[in-house]
Amino acid sequence: MSVTPTPTVLLIDDDQFACVTMGDCLRDFGYNVLEARGGAEGLDIFARERPDAVLVDLRMKDIDGHQVLAAVKERSPDTPVLIISGAGDMQDVIRALRHGASDFLTKPLQDSALLDLALRRALDVQDMRREHRSLARGFLSEGPRHPEAFDAFVTVCPRILRIFAYCEAVAAGSEPVLITGETGVGKEILARAIHRVSGLPGPFVAVNVAGLDEHAFSDTLFGHTKGAFTGATGGREGMIEQAARGTLFLDEIGDLPQVAQIRLLRVLQEREYHPLGADRPRPMTARVLAATNIAPGKLLREERFRNDFYYRLATHSLAIPPLRERPEDIPPLVRHFLDQAEACFRKRVGPCPPDILGQLAAHPFPGNVRELRGTIFDAVVRSEPGRLSLSVFDTILRREPPQARRSSRYFVDATPLPTIRQATEELVQEALARSGGKQNAAARLLGITPQALNSRLRRRDA
Repeated sequence: MSVTPTPTVLLIDDDQFACVTMGDCLRDFGYNVLEARGGAEGLDIFARERPDAVLVDLRMKDIDGHQVLAAVKERSPDTPVLIISGAGDMQDVIRALRHGASDFLTKPLQDSALLDLALRRALDVQDMRREHRSLARGFLSEGPRHPEAFDAFVTVCPRILRIFAYCEAVAAGSEPVLITGETGVGKEILARAIHRVSGLPGPFVAVNVAGLDEHAFSDTLFGHTKGAFTGATGGREGMIEQAARGTLFLDEIGDLPQVAQIRLLRVLQEREYHPLGADRPRPMTARVLAATNIAPGKLLREERFRNDFYYRLATHSLAIPPLRERPEDIPPLVRHFLDQAEACFRKRVGPCPPDILGQLAAHPFPGNVRELRGTIFDAVVRSEPGRLSLSVFDTILRREPPQARRSSRYFVDATPLPTIRQATEELVQEALARSGGKQNAAARLLGITPQALNSRLRRRDA
């Protein structure tokens, strides 16, 4: 079931007793119900209210179910229409199904749960159709239709803009989204953007699940009732309840214990959860987004992710590329962080010189955008008013922990050493791969001019 507001069902039947009985059943299951005592009245209500689904009897005196079905499908092809039929109407039922009816129910209704099941199934299909169309629009787009929702993510990279378009597409649905990427690339920023685009009325609630054991995870997400365990002197609202009709963001999901994965999998499948100590389940109306800085393939290979949990969680998945693979984002990010740092420290240092931009573009930034921000803020503090100092950036960028310095010795395992020509060729190929084949960006990574790189490539290909 979607996390959109409670579905509204239009019930059309000229049998007053049947209409009242089924209407009461639907209300008991939590639906908003509109009732019409005939086809003409039903179509008037449909045009005015545009319900999420229609239940219509086949045999009515003024306008029969076939005419109602045709009129509804003409006005709103996606709206599910379920047929209510008598036991001897099977030929009519088949005709209705061929003309777009979603399902049929036989009168008199023997089990009210079948009514709820048929409606849920029809509404889920409706959600999937809408989501597929939205996804198709996203794949055909080079950028988001609502860029203002992504203002917090500073970029000019075409790959990221395509990710924004994909985010807009999946935001229309209710299925989970898994966001992957290295530390510091902006996974939570993107999750917040998806929430903004979705238009969900509830809040965005973020939970870092790293380090939570089985009990802490259950209590944090599901909450507990008074007396659920020793020391539970009062009830506690879980994060799922806090995120009602909004978005629940689970960060560092790759560190979630497998027992907790099983519990979360059930919640994702059933759309309901049990607070600790509660007798009855509660519906989950929050959309789930999750993030990890560990590649999903590695999590699966090392059996840290259950297969069933991963494939349910990653209904939609996207990977944010690291900063070193999008050097074109360095200049706008530097300008953005310079503005922030100057405002923070009340110090004007002026624009960033080209030499410094080239040095930053050549730096691998293992901490990604977060590391770049820290670098700019530290440089502003260290620089004299009026100008950024190149020597300051030299000091900051070379300030690496011992382990990082050891791993940066490129030829530690090379036996024998490559020739200068071989090493240069490998370096050029790596720069081109990281820059997506763009020579200007690759030249910045190598610290040479685009003309020098182009000349080298021409000599190689001659």
